[in-house]
Amino acid sequence: MAYNQETIFEKNQTLSFEFERYILDHPETLDQIPSGAEIVLLPKYDPELYQINLEMIQDVRHQDDHPLVVYVEIEALAPSRSRLINPYMTSHPMASA
Repeated sequence: MAYNQETIFEKNQTLSFEFERYILDHPETLDQIPSGAEIVLLPKYDPELYQINLEMIQDVRHQDDHPLVVYVEIEALAPSRSRLINPYMTSHPMASA
């Protein structure tokens, strides 16, 4: 399947958000990223996006001669979970308390 620009953007936005959450939970990870480095997220579970992201950074490196790149290979994304507690479906809402 060939991804369009919107799909690439959405998938990378999700990866970026999840990577930021990971950094918040594991701040020691920042010690492995040199200051000023480009971070490239490479999802191993999505070979097409992996290749697209790899090609995009290679294009940028040729244009900007940006030597600092950190590749983050990602095995998988866990399913997202809802934080709702006991939602109740009804055709008539209860009065607020």
